Amino acid sequence: MSEKGFDYKGFGFKCGLECHQQIESNKLFCSCPSLVNDDAQADIFFSRKLRAAAGETGLIDQAAAYEMQKGKTFQYEACSSSSCLVEFDEEPPHLVNMHALKVALEVSLLLHAKIVEEIHFMRKTVVDGSNVSGFQRTALIAMNGYIDTSQGRVTIPSICLEEEAAKKLEGHEHLVKFRLDRLGVALVEIATDASIQDPEHAKEVASLLGMILRSTGKVKRGLGTIRQDVNISIAGHPRVEVKGFQELRYMPTVIQQEITRQIQEAKKGEAHVRKANPDGTSSYLRPMPGAARMYPETDIPPIPITKELLASITLPELLDAKALRYEKDYALSAELARMLVAEDVDFPGYVKEFPKLETKFLAYVLVNTPKEIQKRYSLDITKLRDGDYREVLGYFSNGLISKEAVLDILVEILQGKKIDLHKYKAVDEKTLEKELKELIIAHKDAPFNALMGEAMKKYRGKVDGQKIMELLKKLSS
Repeated sequence: MSEKGFDYKGFGFKCGLECHQQIESNKLFCSCPSLVNDDAQADIFFSRKLRAAAGETGLIDQAAAYEMQKGKTFQYEACSSSSCLVEFDEEPPHLVNMHALKVALEVSLLLHAKIVEEIHFMRKTVVDGSNVSGFQRTALIAMNGYIDTSQGRVTIPSICLEEEAAKKLEGHEHLVKFRLDRLGVALVEIATDASIQDPEHAKEVASLLGMILRSTGKVKRGLGTIRQDVNISIAGHPRVEVKGFQELRYMPTVIQQEITRQIQEAKKGEAHVRKANPDGTSSYLRPMPGAARMYPETDIPPIPITKELLASITLPELLDAKALRYEKDYALSAELARMLVAEDVDFPGYVKEFPKLETKFLAYVLVNTPKEIQKRYSLDITKLRDGDYREVLGYFSNGLISKEAVLDILVEILQGKKIDLHKYKAVDEKTLEKELKELIIAHKDAPFNALMGEAMKKYRGKVDGQKIMELLKKLSS
């Protein structure tokens, strides 16, 4: 089924997102670092069997009951460098991480949401082994926010602060293994309403939420640190939640596949949760959880949200606004400005340090040259430090090297070579013209491409190739 021309409104399409973003901080209820992937060797091992507790309604949640009837044993491994008795459910949670709470409040304010007067943590029953305790702690932070999109305003009914689950290592019929590095890492969860218009709109909404979260500068970056769940339904079909999006480019495909599945499904089943697969399909996970899974967390006292607490939060400039400012203030293309912001480059600092250099050249060196190095030389560009760029740009700004040498010297830095500035000294135009004339005379019968090749061997890193080509054409005519 093609998305183009598809009548989403006619099929009664409804779609909403849940975005889960890890906060850059210690864990939510202890002082353990949130390493997410601890490189240390596991030195703690234990096993558990979990059972579901009744929620506030007095009933056991159907999703929890479904998991519990599988009768699985859960094996856990942990590193003492990133987990403690809190993660093992052998010690009560400590007081809430106030830095993480302030980040969640900051996100809520950026989303124009109404902050609750007092925060109460709840226990959400989860017995699939991903939480050692058999529940996840979560708290409502704010309600009724919104974002504006190309297809209208999308409402955000709730923003929550909660703890991350353990990482699944492997699963068998009666045994599942987990690692606890990321268990307890602070998460902010943002839920939209069902006003998303189509699959591409869902991708846009997810992208905007990601941009707002990154604007704080206080969330984790990289694969697995942000996840999207999508709730989808068409008229006459119960809501289905598709979990596990980590790359937004696949979101429209998976949503379209789920719409197709719902249309073709002969028997309309119950609301349920599915897992997004890499090929764009999805697979059944469990029944949809309900209100029965929630009950109060009695180990954590309520947290009043005071005027003083809110006044201590300074809202950042949104990344989209910063990119527009860079584009205007530094005469950059929209693409270069977005790349500088996305990679968190201190561009104003570079402009101030190197006022003689063209801003477009500066931006190109900082965001495009590393990619070119990686493509041409397969080197690990993550090893380039801020000081490396400043060192090489300083050479060029002071006239010690040519513009063309910047890439070559950065390559030599990555290769661990000693930098010899003499071999990169720029050639003045008068000398260049004289030597090119001699080159043409020495190779009088050679075709132009051969002359160009010989010239580039001699002047690579010293003279712009375009300039050599123009001079050779002029002198050869």
